[in-house]
Amino acid sequence: MRITLPSGTSAEIVRPSTGQTTRGLVIAPDIFGLRPLFDEMVQRLADEWQMVVCAVEPFPGRDLSPDIEPRFAAVPQIDDEVHLRDLLEAADATECATVDLLGYCLGGMYCHKASRSDRFHRIVSFYGMIQVPDAWRSPTQGEPLTYLTSGHADRVLAIVGERDPYTPAPEVDALEATGVTVVRYPEAEHGFAHDVSRPAHRVEDAADAYRRTKAWLS
Repeated sequence: MRITLPSGTSAEIVRPSTGQTTRGLVIAPDIFGLRPLFDEMVQRLADEWQMVVCAVEPFPGRDLSPDIEPRFAAVPQIDDEVHLRDLLEAADATECATVDLLGYCLGGMYCHKASRSDRFHRIVSFYGMIQVPDAWRSPTQGEPLTYLTSGHADRVLAIVGERDPYTPAPEVDALEATGVTVVRYPEAEHGFAHDVSRPAHRVEDAADAYRRTKAWLS
C-alpha cells in the first residue's frame, strides 16, 4: 500500500498477511527508486520474514525518467539529513519498537550513513558505496566511512561482490576496519542479488546473501 510520510515522501508499506509481529523493516531502494520490483519485495519479505516492511522513495518530488543518467545526476542533490529523516519516518510508520534497515546500491550507501542513528537495530547494506563517488560529491553528501566511524558500525552487515567497481578491495578493507561485518562474493558484480532481470544476477550467491541477511536481522 502506498502511503505518504509526514515529510511528503512516498513509501510502500505492507504488514504480514497472517500472524502478528513486533518488528519492522525499512528498505532503501536502489537508484531507480520505488517501482514494481520493490512493491513485490515489500510484500514478499513481510510475509516470509513476518515483519512490517516499508520502502522509501529516494527522489521524492522529482519526476525522473527510468534512465540511469538523470538519476546519477540527481544524487548530489540528495541531502543526507533529509533522507535520514525519511528513513526514520518510515521506521515510525511500521509502528514497531524494533526496526531494521536494508538497502541496495544507493540505498546500501545510505544504510552505511544511517548507522549514525540509534533507531535501527540491525542494518544490511547490499553493495552500498563505501566512499561517495566523485560524480556524486556535494555539500549535502557526507562520507559513509565517517558516519560509520562515529556511529554503530557493529550493527551493519555489508554484502559485496569482489568484481563490483563501486566497492573496490581497499575500500572494503576500510569498511571492515570500522567494525562492519563484511561478506564477500568473489565472482559477483554490482547488483547481483535483488533483481533477477539483471545480467549480473547470481542465483546461488543471492540465495546465500538473503539467508545471511535474515539471520543477521534475527
